[in-house]
Amino acid sequence: MNPASGLPPRERSGRTSIAQKSNKPQNTQNTQNTKKTQKTKPKKAKSPWRTFFKTIGILLIVGIISACVAAGYLVYKADKGLDAISTVSPDEKPLPPELSAKVKPVSMLLLGVDTREDSGGLNTDVFMVATMNPVTKTATVVSIPRDTKVELKGYKSRKINAYYAAFRSQDKDKANDDMKEFVGKYLDIPIDYISMINFKGFADVVDALGGVDVNVDMDMRYVDTADGTNINLKKGFQTLNGEDALNFVRYRKSNTKNPTKGSSDFERNRRQSEVLHEMMRKMQTFDGVTKVPAIIDSVGKNLKMDVQKDQIKDLITTYFTMNKDNVTFIPIEGNWKSPYVYLDDAKFEEAKQALKQELTEK
Repeated sequence: MNPASGLPPRERSGRTSIAQKSNKPQNTQNTQNTKKTQKTKPKKAKSPWRTFFKTIGILLIVGIISACVAAGYLVYKADKGLDAISTVSPDEKPLPPELSAKVKPVSMLLLGVDTREDSGGLNTDVFMVATMNPVTKTATVVSIPRDTKVELKGYKSRKINAYYAAFRSQDKDKANDDMKEFVGKYLDIPIDYISMINFKGFADVVDALGGVDVNVDMDMRYVDTADGTNINLKKGFQTLNGEDALNFVRYRKSNTKNPTKGSSDFERNRRQSEVLHEMMRKMQTFDGVTKVPAIIDSVGKNLKMDVQKDQIKDLITTYFTMNKDNVTFIPIEGNWKSPYVYLDDAKFEEAKQALKQELTEK
């Protein structure tokens, strides 16, 4: 008893203790009997379905987290690889939103250049122009024979594959801009960008994709000890590695003891379109998507684009999933009269209009 208040002492909780509240002794015997008479509730058996779905849920969460981490890694790797591809200074002012490839049609000159030692210069073996529309998600790619004779006011008449080397010899720093201006006048469209890939870059992309499945239309045999070319392909459907795919699109003539049939520029252009079509198909598969960083890494030293890094990203995100059937390949044909190809005027005009349509259609 607290003499000051006349109340019994309290516990720390502030409540009066049960033992002090009642002067009657506890009946421990009755309490024990009560505990004995209480029935123990049986534990419920765990549902196997509940366990199953719980396990699946955990796996899904882990899978999603892993996928996010993997996706982030892929984006990081791809982003680093683009630094080597873009020739535009990172300090250059970003493009305004209205010029982004996400909303504005773009045109690009695509050149395949032989930069190997003993190749004899920087002539372009592959000469293509592409226009792409982000609204219609379509593209047109026009392939021009490398031996096409060009007669254009203000320019010396020569084969189309010789102009880039000529511009480089005049002014290396201005060569890309001079080339875009020339092609723009030739096709009567503005050329926004130029993309240049050498032979090794092309072969590396094909290898990174695991090869390309194509129908080799004829036996091909050619040897050049000077630059190491050794073309030896048999007719038929097959999977070609990078080197063989390059030989497939480049083959022109045979020089062996038992020569194989020669190939025209028009046939070469059709093969180039076939291989590009197959590369697009493989890149859009799940396996191809996961190989994007490897592809970018493999071509980093062999592909150059005068496109800002962010614009390259916009091009990839806008057109990477484009249905391959929405890409129209137009190999322009003409007449061969050594040493030039003379384009068919009507077909050349049709190709020019097709390129223009992509840039204006909304």
